Amino acid sequence: MITATPPLNITLDDVEAAAERIRDRVRRTPCLRTRFIRNPIHPNLMLKMESLQVTGSFKARGANNAVLSLNDDVLGRGIITASGGNHGTAVAYAGHASGAKTVVYLPERAAAAKISTLKNWGAEVVLTGDVWDEANAAALERADRDSLTYIHPFADPTVITGQATLAQEMLKQSSQIDVIVVGIGGGGLISGVALAAKAIKPEVRIIGVEPMGAPTLKTSIDTGVVATLETIETDAITLAPKKSAAVNVDIIGRLVDEIVLVDDNAMRLASQWLFDEMGVAAELSGAAAVAALQTRALRVPEDQTVAAIVCGRGGDGIL
Repeated sequence: MITATPPLNITLDDVEAAAERIRDRVRRTPCLRTRFIRNPIHPNLMLKMESLQVTGSFKARGANNAVLSLNDDVLGRGIITASGGNHGTAVAYAGHASGAKTVVYLPERAAAAKISTLKNWGAEVVLTGDVWDEANAAALERADRDSLTYIHPFADPTVITGQATLAQEMLKQSSQIDVIVVGIGGGGLISGVALAAKAIKPEVRIIGVEPMGAPTLKTSIDTGVVATLETIETDAITLAPKKSAAVNVDIIGRLVDEIVLVDDNAMRLASQWLFDEMGVAAELSGAAAVAALQTRALRVPEDQTVAAIVCGRGGDGIL
């Protein structure tokens, strides 16, 4: 098993402190039962609607916890990150709310809508590289050159702790949840969810979902190393770094029960299902958890309660 040096130790007290820190910056999103619909996927399916979160994804939790943990001198110099879109938007929002100059690097194939949203929050946007990893390398160089504080989208402990507040919130809303299904990009969300959920309810199962065209974490867990993919072959670019980080691979290896893969078409069909049945516009990555259940890549007994995190809004999956 891969271990971080040292392994990240986040306690429930840390999660409670983060929830208090960000409470005036984020929404308490609903966890809805999927009832009164024509085409049910599972009789006890719940949806955690982080697509309704500020900036449209769960990323607002981690970004605000990270920014609010910085002192005034650091904020005064400015903050920087690299993103597939959602983390960058959340950092831009957090920077705007804290009055900090914000720079966001994106891959050149980032969605135009996300670029527009970033600029609307006042961020400087730089497009470079074909994938997140290339944009991230450029952002790190800029951070060093201009003395900006870099906020990692998935390997920063304060970001992971902020994402952990999602699981804490879910289990307060619905303590009967037996299985939580989480889309995986770099692994920050599922790391935080697994740490908090297993601490609150050790018997809960945590299932990760990755695109078939970007099995970054599954490859790392299966091979026992922090793997770097040679190519990315998915349109769900917010779930598609070539490489994760040791801290995330360690947490996922210890606390996540299974990782399943879904293809882009499955995510599109799940996004369409969310729109048709729930009136929710979810991007491909936001529909990944639902896709795993809809395709039966993940099978959950009908007497168990399963909660899928709809982690981001968007219209790229709607036909």
